Amino acid sequence: MTPFAIAGVQMYVHALQSNVDGMIHRLDILMARFPWTQMVLFSELAPFGPLDQYALPPENETIERFQEAARKHRVWLIPGSMFLKHPEDGRVYNTSVVINPEGEVIRRYAKMFPFRPYEAGIAAGTEFCVFDVPEVGRFGLSICYDIWFPETTRQLTSQGVEVLLHPVLTGTTDRDAELAIARATAAQFQCYIIDVNGLGAGGVGKSCVVDPTSMVLHQSAGQEDMFPIEIDLSMVRRQRETGMKGLGQVLKSFRDRSTDFSVYDRASGTDAYLQTLGPLEVPQQGSRSGIHVDVPAEQVSDAIQFKGLSMPTGFAPEPMPNPTAGTASIPPVTPVAAPAADALNTPVKPGVLTGTQETSSG
Repeated sequence: MTPFAIAGVQMYVHALQSNVDGMIHRLDILMARFPWTQMVLFSELAPFGPLDQYALPPENETIERFQEAARKHRVWLIPGSMFLKHPEDGRVYNTSVVINPEGEVIRRYAKMFPFRPYEAGIAAGTEFCVFDVPEVGRFGLSICYDIWFPETTRQLTSQGVEVLLHPVLTGTTDRDAELAIARATAAQFQCYIIDVNGLGAGGVGKSCVVDPTSMVLHQSAGQEDMFPIEIDLSMVRRQRETGMKGLGQVLKSFRDRSTDFSVYDRASGTDAYLQTLGPLEVPQQGSRSGIHVDVPAEQVSDAIQFKGLSMPTGFAPEPMPNPTAGTASIPPVTPVAAPAADALNTPVKPGVLTGTQETSSG
């Protein structure tokens, strides 16, 4: 068994003021309550919220404060992410830092897939984040929208990543889809997923921890939450050896694949359909971009109506089950006089069917 205790912190995030003091305060509380915690992960953009107007230089006092906190508690610390501005070209990146228990920044990761077109003006990173926790295992980092692109997790797990740390900021209606993706990713790539969302300007919560079989080990609701979970990395190694529950060995199957995928060759033309989808931009009211109508408009007016739905014309009639079905003559019906009013309320003996003198069998 290779145990390792990771805690997620789901907290309220302000958009117009610093959240750094609150993060450090919660870290102090977490470590007082759960001193066995070895790594702590906050949500995406937790320190200063979602507005890039608060972007900082790559080296700043806030990172130094987090380094001091990690050193104080002797934990691995990933304080969500923050907007950092490149000192030379001025581009802004959504960046996470990985701080070890000695208080050293050992990795920096810039989000590869900013949530475009909504996250406009944020540059995309190009380098993956992989690091080892000595005598424990290999960890990787992706941020929010990155996980929607399985290529990112494919790259990380192909380099041996066993735990995917995933800070997110999702305050939109697609949070449930993200949770489904987190579970699917864990099963597809045989790894743990530690998915931490914020509250308020930082998201709608619902943070989760998923094991390599896609089982949800913890699911937060919509309030503040600290959730230390001890994971077992030997489970990852065993599953990758024998398959999920002794079944699918997906990493080996991908390794032994008989084909490569031309869609990843931008010059192959395989992705020609994608070029028809129009620009990557925020939809406007009544937008119909990308909608293809196969039936010419002039034919629609000839369609019949069925309960308010247009039905195409020209279909052959349904065949009858046999040649004479539905053609039998119906004998005339002899009118029956209505019963007298007092007959309608005639008492009925228990066990006797109305209109008969035979007893009921039930």
